[in-house]
Amino acid sequence: MKFKSPPVNSLSLDFLTEFCISLEKLENDRACRGVVITSAIPKIFSSGLDITEMCGKSMEHYAEFWRAVQEMWLRLYSSNMVTLAVINGSSPAGGCLVALSCDYRIMAENPKYTIGLNEAQLGIVAPFWFKDTFVNVVGQRVAERSLQLGSLYPAPEALKFGIVDELVPEEKLQEKATAVMAQWLALPDHARQITKSMMRKTLLDRLVAHREEDIKNFTSFVSKESIQKSLHMYMEMLKKKKS
Repeated sequence: MKFKSPPVNSLSLDFLTEFCISLEKLENDRACRGVVITSAIPKIFSSGLDITEMCGKSMEHYAEFWRAVQEMWLRLYSSNMVTLAVINGSSPAGGCLVALSCDYRIMAENPKYTIGLNEAQLGIVAPFWFKDTFVNVVGQRVAERSLQLGSLYPAPEALKFGIVDELVPEEKLQEKATAVMAQWLALPDHARQITKSMMRKTLLDRLVAHREEDIKNFTSFVSKESIQKSLHMYMEMLKKKKS
């Protein structure tokens, strides 16, 4: 599955909806046992949540958008398929969450590409299920420091801290992904799936149980005047960078 939503594969409401539908179709196809998630756009895996979805919109829109973000994570994190992220570009914030939610992460060996949950830099807070997904991958201390600082790590550091599982030269990403997928698919599906469910069930259940509360917290937070101001300032900064 290749992300192709120019210019930077932002996770908009439409994008998230289409992504969830695509995952559901693959999940329902018994012949499909694994999925490789990558980008069709050079130098970017995904820039994360689309900030325009969080600026100057109604409370109803914020709630609909956040429900779609939740749905994407619930489907990907709980998938019965082998999920392999091939990170062929930078992957901040929500893009990092997509990668963290997969079973295995291969990143292009390019120090210009960065990855991390950098929400703090935007003046927003990573929700508990972003945080817990990160902790489950890298451990408490690395996650705590990274989240407070809103750190984005170049590929070599991302490997050092365990955010990604291995680095591969860009031209060999597809070849490596095929080899890794073959290794995972060599195992009996039921054993792998039950093990994955055991490892992830507690966190999945926690969001399901608190889903409405999480949506309420997000809409209340993002609609605050100070947060709207921060997001608008960040968008202006991005516009200046582009120009």
